[in-house]
Amino acid sequence: MFVFSLPKLALAAAFLIAAPAQAESWGAAKFAFGAMEDGSAQAPDPIGSYARGCVAGAVALPETGPTWQAMRLSRNRNWGHPDTIAFLQRLSRAAAEQPGWEGIYVGDISQPRGGPMLSGHASHQMGLDADIWMRRADRLNLTRQEREDISSISVRSADMRGLSEYWSQAHYEIMRAAAKDPAVARIFVTAPVKQYMCDAAGEDRDWLRKVRPWWGHHYHFHVRLHCPPGAAGCVDQAPPPAGDGCDATLAWWTSDEALVPAPTVPRPDNAPRPRATPPLRVADLPSACAAVLTSP
Repeated sequence: MFVFSLPKLALAAAFLIAAPAQAESWGAAKFAFGAMEDGSAQAPDPIGSYARGCVAGAVALPETGPTWQAMRLSRNRNWGHPDTIAFLQRLSRAAAEQPGWEGIYVGDISQPRGGPMLSGHASHQMGLDADIWMRRADRLNLTRQEREDISSISVRSADMRGLSEYWSQAHYEIMRAAAKDPAVARIFVTAPVKQYMCDAAGEDRDWLRKVRPWWGHHYHFHVRLHCPPGAAGCVDQAPPPAGDGCDATLAWWTSDEALVPAPTVPRPDNAPRPRATPPLRVADLPSACAAVLTSP
């Protein structure tokens, strides 16, 4: 979002010194980080946690490469920790080996300095998360406008319990390659994809532990990397539960209990309305994130 007239450093400073009540009502952190146009002039460093942090020294995934294209360029979310950019390039080369695939289409990674986003994700704040589109990357000469106009394609069936006709063995191979990468901590994907992988994996199953079912991930899969070695201010998510995850906990995701909404209970007229969770302020993030904002 680049609608502000102040230079970016002056803008960041203005948010940092804003009165607390004003900062909270504006959601200062998402506005401050959303206004940044490029990475900070600092050594690469993921700070905080995936949903409450920032990233120093982020680098941009080039808009187009030999085996990838970054999508939705107007969002300026093709920034990440150098380890994330290197991973995406590795995965794109693996994807390009699949029949009919030239590589991958990369969705949101992070903002130039991470932090809370103006819209969409709660995570993606440290430059260690990335979304990869399910749409087959069959051409890598998309214009900037085409990357705004086209959409990914769902691999989930209409009843949300199985896979659509768009699912392919190539999707399986690409996600398995991602899960086997040592840098990867988790992959979030729609439950029917996880079920397919459980059924197809055979005896080589250790990587399945990283593949986790989650709501909404049927147009893309979301890769989360471990904190890099030596990143003292980076907090890893707790490891996934032991085992391959191909058990009753997986079956729940496509059960009636999970998919059929419970009847709505009318709220009494005099009942207090639930309070919305206030947006994160810069002060709610690790203290080092303030320096990330004000760095050149």
